[in-house]
Amino acid sequence: MTTLPRLILTKNLTRIGANPRPLSADAKTGRLVRIRQGVYVDAAEWNGLQGSERYRLRIEAVAETCVAPTIFSHHSAASPWGLPTIQRGQPVHALTTFQGGGRSRAGVRRHLVDPGRIDAEELDGLLVTSRVTTVLDLAAYVPFAEALVPLDHVLRPDSTRRLPALSKEQLLEALPGRYVPAVERRVRIAIEFADPQAGSAGESYSRGLIHAAGFALPALQYEVRDSTGRVGYSDFYWEGNRTVGEFDGIVKYQKPEYLKGRTPGQVVVDEKLREDRIRATGRNVVRWVWADLWSPGELERKLSAVGVPRRRRSSLGHANGAGTRNRSGDTRI
Repeated sequence: MTTLPRLILTKNLTRIGANPRPLSADAKTGRLVRIRQGVYVDAAEWNGLQGSERYRLRIEAVAETCVAPTIFSHHSAASPWGLPTIQRGQPVHALTTFQGGGRSRAGVRRHLVDPGRIDAEELDGLLVTSRVTTVLDLAAYVPFAEALVPLDHVLRPDSTRRLPALSKEQLLEALPGRYVPAVERRVRIAIEFADPQAGSAGESYSRGLIHAAGFALPALQYEVRDSTGRVGYSDFYWEGNRTVGEFDGIVKYQKPEYLKGRTPGQVVVDEKLREDRIRATGRNVVRWVWADLWSPGELERKLSAVGVPRRRRSSLGHANGAGTRNRSGDTRI
């Protein structure tokens, strides 16, 4: 895990009688980056961070500048828990018990919660909703495909943070009475659909989009073999038309556990040779990347082009299973 840069706070300078104006001047010249009123960070260090790391710093900046202790929730609780999420410009999320308004301002999205339902603990110096609550709140708040990303993850042990896997039973037991009935049904569907075999956030999100687009469910981590033995495990496989689906995340070309002593260039060559062996077995191969998932309809177009089968329709003409719906507004917990 990357060591995050130190936050530079104007309040600390003020406390010792120093002038904080040079911080603003340094931000104008590009030496510092202002990430929140009164909070700066070294620009060179900031530019070297990934999006998830920048988001974590924004959460810490809010914690440093809030007058009262703040309980972070949703994506902002997921960050210190190490839960993958689809962010794309997410604000900082926090709980509030105040019903009089002002629930979203200064880059902080406030979610109204009954004081009796607050379930929080301290983690890495931050007050956050519990792991179970965080996953359920995300599933209640985001579209179906995005909900699968943290749900799939918690069904596996987290070796990095030494956290045990959660079971679907644990999640379902915590669900009744937490949300209005329609939202509870939506969360229940996502939990039941979740699968610990998904190997990454990109695979989880892909699976949700595949289902929402009406395609037949693929097998996950399918073992492909040829006459000489095992070729490898594919991310997705549709037996109906013998199609292998592969999500190419950038991590396999960056992280040591994927590189296994190889250079990124060697990984590219190895992937090409692996694909050639798969095709030699008479199977189709279709690949996609994050950019395809961000482009509406692009993954559906790619799967249709190679003939991935669709699910059977019910007698009412509706696709079987869960759908994806965009939702906005504060969520009452």
